[in-house]
Amino acid sequence: MFHRNGAPSPRNGPYYPPTQVSVAYNHNPQFIEGANRAFHVLEQERLPPYVWSPPPHFAPAMVPPQKPALNYRRKRPNADNTPYFEKRQRLDPPSHATASSALNWAPPPSRLPHQAVAAPSTPALSCLDPFGPSRHISTPHQGQTVPKSFNSLQVYAGDHLSRQMVELFEACQQQSIDLERKEVFRARLQEDIQSIFSVARLYLTGSSMNGLGCRSSDADLCLVITGNKKPDPVSVLSRLRKLFRKLSYVEGTCLIRAKVPILKFKEKGSDLEFDLNINNTVGIRNTFLLRSYAHADPRVRPMILVVKKWACHHQINDASKGTLSSYTLVLMVLHYLQTVRDPVLPSLQRDHPDCFSPCMEIDMVPEGSTHVPPYISRNQSSLGELLLGFLRYYASEFSWDKRVISVREATAFPKTYAQEWRKKFICVEEPFERNNVARAVHEKLKFDAIKAQFVQVRFCPFFLHLTFP
Repeated sequence: MFHRNGAPSPRNGPYYPPTQVSVAYNHNPQFIEGANRAFHVLEQERLPPYVWSPPPHFAPAMVPPQKPALNYRRKRPNADNTPYFEKRQRLDPPSHATASSALNWAPPPSRLPHQAVAAPSTPALSCLDPFGPSRHISTPHQGQTVPKSFNSLQVYAGDHLSRQMVELFEACQQQSIDLERKEVFRARLQEDIQSIFSVARLYLTGSSMNGLGCRSSDADLCLVITGNKKPDPVSVLSRLRKLFRKLSYVEGTCLIRAKVPILKFKEKGSDLEFDLNINNTVGIRNTFLLRSYAHADPRVRPMILVVKKWACHHQINDASKGTLSSYTLVLMVLHYLQTVRDPVLPSLQRDHPDCFSPCMEIDMVPEGSTHVPPYISRNQSSLGELLLGFLRYYASEFSWDKRVISVREATAFPKTYAQEWRKKFICVEEPFERNNVARAVHEKLKFDAIKAQFVQVRFCPFFLHLTFP
């Protein structure tokens, strides 16, 4: 069940022709109202607003008619709107979790995928469903859809550990209302920023946009300023800090002069925090790449959220302290899902280079990712099986000292003597810039501590009780 194939795996799922994606362009300034009035500038013709949404073809009901015998065990999503439920933030530890019972538990009748009503003790599945009907949020330049609940996730939760993972995911995942708040704030802030930088465009990036965030996740913003002269980030952020101090809805501004300078601030009267950078366009590109991976299979987002929580619980998820960044962990999970015996994910960049070209105009990046055709995996492993396989893979199978993780190629290629990989403990390739996103791990002591957490799974698979915040 946990057999590995180190060689690049062939594609196992069929592709279907891409569906037509509607991208709404409107060049009439009179049409734009409300938050969109920020775009009543001379650059309207060059940078038209658009509304982007992930393709509806991810629905698992799209089984090819010529292969009716194939059963992908996925339930057609409910078209009705799912009400919003406040999620509890902590989960009770299992009272009888054992290694022998983990992967043999049958789901209780109330949790079977064909039943419409969940068990009373289980929170209703809600929000952020890549397989359900989509709801648009009106934005000046950057539209997105907030998927709803999907019962098909329960198909992969037939054992006790898998059910715990689903419960943690449902309790902590970013809700529709969270993304809407961030988007409304972004639209308002862009309007004020354009009073001093008329051609600037503000993008919501990171885990808030790619679907891999928690309710408590900060929001990352990227301000793109084009022109013949490259702007100095610190100078721009200093001007913005002065502006933000005059805005009634912004507080707590703080300029961080790091390698990538950022301006930190909060929405006044709330706990919503933002990090703003200047022209870090690779962050926009990998946001929509990861969003496409997150929506390619229902197991991806729960897997990544649980791995992040596990790493944070064991204090190996902080690049500022010499351990793994969240971005590195995400790429490690995607790499594992690409290279299992029956891949859960393909390589989107390799198979669809036009959709994720590093040369694509930045304002077209959100649209480009919508043209990716669906990928249906033959892998039917449960969430618990994939989680334990992920931990065991990095504990005993992956060669840290000889291999480089590459999501771009869906493989681990040999280390070379290039500067990026030489004398590095962990090598994880950035999909667009192709540098090492794990370079923060530069001490052997920290590297050994990271490996030790993976190795522990071999002796105590159920040390992870999913009770941490």
